[in-house]
Amino acid sequence: MNPAALFAGGLAAGLAAGTASCAAVQGGLLIGLVSRNVSRNVPGEYVSGNAAGPSSPLPPVAAFLTGRLAAHTALGALLGLAGAAVRVGPGIRAALLVAAGTVVVVLAVRMLRRRHEAGCAPTGQAPACTPGGGPSPVRAPTRSPTLVRAAGLGMATIFMPCGVTVGMEVVAVSAGSASGGAAALAGLALGTTPAFAALGLLLRTLASTRLAALAGIAALAAGLFTVGSGLRLGGWLPDFSQARFGSPAAAAGRALTGADGVQRLTVWATSEGFRPGIAVAAAGRPVEIAFRTKDNRGCTRTLAIEDRDVVLPVTGERVVRLAARPEGRLRYACGMGMYVGVVRFERVP
Repeated sequence: MNPAALFAGGLAAGLAAGTASCAAVQGGLLIGLVSRNVSRNVPGEYVSGNAAGPSSPLPPVAAFLTGRLAAHTALGALLGLAGAAVRVGPGIRAALLVAAGTVVVVLAVRMLRRRHEAGCAPTGQAPACTPGGGPSPVRAPTRSPTLVRAAGLGMATIFMPCGVTVGMEVVAVSAGSASGGAAALAGLALGTTPAFAALGLLLRTLASTRLAALAGIAALAAGLFTVGSGLRLGGWLPDFSQARFGSPAAAAGRALTGADGVQRLTVWATSEGFRPGIAVAAAGRPVEIAFRTKDNRGCTRTLAIEDRDVVLPVTGERVVRLAARPEGRLRYACGMGMYVGVVRFERVP
């Protein structure tokens, strides 16, 4: 495939669909750029607001984005060269999401703790102060994260793939060449760069104001969201959101058996999840699930089922064929672990 066309496709995917989903999953790592900017109380040391504030936010954010681009380009080249042999399955990806989300939570907690210990934030030209009103003793001066550390955080985003990333990884595998695979994921990384740049600059700016605690809370929420996504993707979290589909009356997606003995189901992958959330099929018979989409650019365009990834078209249909299964439940999830669907296999009377 033409690398230029693959690059353009990745760029379009990043701009059109990857901005929100990738920033939600990977953006929490940006808190690592500001988690060390909050000063701690050290008796006898006083600094002004400007002295204690972070340095220019641009170099660390640029280093983060450079590391992210380099990692995605290298991964794309590896996928294009080696194909599906180097792809990470949904189970491992779920574990990586949980681990990465835990790191983000730890960084956020550290930032909030240091913010609490520092008293009140430096503002403008006035000295920093404590809740009691006097000047706040702080360590002078605080240090910005090194560019190497910022680049490392950017490279770590490959371990937190969003749904669009998974889809582009499949494209990279199908490219059949290192240049094609690298072009596809490099385009995706560049397409999402404006959102990451804006978010990184915002967080670095907030770190020097009284709103720094809000940045820590946002990062904490992002980390918990990522951990939850990993747990759902791996099937390690109860699907409470699907409880309302549990009654037989609500399970409208009942399979129909054709003359060839194959059961057929239709499931719509929408921006709000899979419809129906729970479908019913007979145990002991093969099943074909037709996943349909209509102008869907969300995370349900990629789904993990039977430990494999399936990429759906923006509008269209893709059929997944399953061998006969015993009684029980088959669970599948979108590529980010946000939405879950279930096929319930029941014994035929």
